[in-house]
Amino acid sequence: MGLVHGELADRILGGWTGRIAGNMLGKPVEQGDHWTRERIDAYLRLTGALPLTNYLPPPPPGAEGFALRPGWERCVRGGINGSCRDDDVDWSVLNPHLLEQHGSSFTTEQVGEEWLLRLPYFQTFTAERVAYRNLANGLRPPLTATRDNPYQEWIGALIRADVYGWTCPGDPRRAASLARRDAVLSHTGNGVYGAMWAAALVAAAFTAPDVRSALEAGLERVPAGSRLARTVRDAIALHEAGLGWSEALTELAERTAGLGWLHTVPNAAVLTAGLLYGEGDFSRTIALTVRGGLDTDSTGATAGSVAGVRCGAAALPPQWSEPLRDRVSSAVFGYDGVRITELAERTVRLVTREG
Repeated sequence: MGLVHGELADRILGGWTGRIAGNMLGKPVEQGDHWTRERIDAYLRLTGALPLTNYLPPPPPGAEGFALRPGWERCVRGGINGSCRDDDVDWSVLNPHLLEQHGSSFTTEQVGEEWLLRLPYFQTFTAERVAYRNLANGLRPPLTATRDNPYQEWIGALIRADVYGWTCPGDPRRAASLARRDAVLSHTGNGVYGAMWAAALVAAAFTAPDVRSALEAGLERVPAGSRLARTVRDAIALHEAGLGWSEALTELAERTAGLGWLHTVPNAAVLTAGLLYGEGDFSRTIALTVRGGLDTDSTGATAGSVAGVRCGAAALPPQWSEPLRDRVSSAVFGYDGVRITELAERTVRLVTREG
């Protein structure tokens, strides 16, 4: 994997911390049909928070039209005391347990068993809730992903993928394979490709010379003709052509129109743009990704994971890491209040065990 143990541990802790920080940044404005890119920036101008270099400020008294998502009080500047509970982080907490119990040879059926054992039904959403219900009704994969599931290409599988990248540093092929085995429990098509791409991207972030190279390594693991791959390539091409971030997102939104704010493909476009235009700077990367709108806590989390892996925990700006208090709120049975450093240490052990 090309990394000494101390550097690997720092990079994995950076990925964990970055994922949680990016999730927390995007959580108060996670409602893409209301919190558009324009509305998010209007809120930031109203609160004097542009350029965005910290968590969102609380809304000023009497602000009309800027109601943040429920629970925002624990996710804004001055209110954060450890991470808020969120499904984007719950999946990251659950998957090291899955790998500890079953190793990298786990089956899709074993993924489903861990869901039923460790997750409350009402803390799952969209495709995951459908798959959970199908599991409880006795169905097995791949029927769990296809029976009465209109969310098969939404972003849920992508948000479960980071741990497979963290445990396969420098090995995007293996990371994508693990993510696929997980994703097919609940998703098909671009929903599965998004998970494979994200896992490979995170794995490549450990060793790639730059973010673009990591993005392209992720693309190598999914069908080139898929809409997911075409959209990521479009985002890379617009950046290469010299378009500004806002102009590129406007163009990408037109090309992905009609898919909805929770679909994997438009969110992959926002995420790719955030990573490229973030230019390797952690704060700029997660800020631009969240300002891009759509499923802001999910894209912010993945952007934070990739950027955190690239810079390492020791180099993370303290305004992002310190309010988290090294503590994770989680709905995963037995893990509420777990330390971020403990999760990272267990992830490192999984790398060395499988390596």
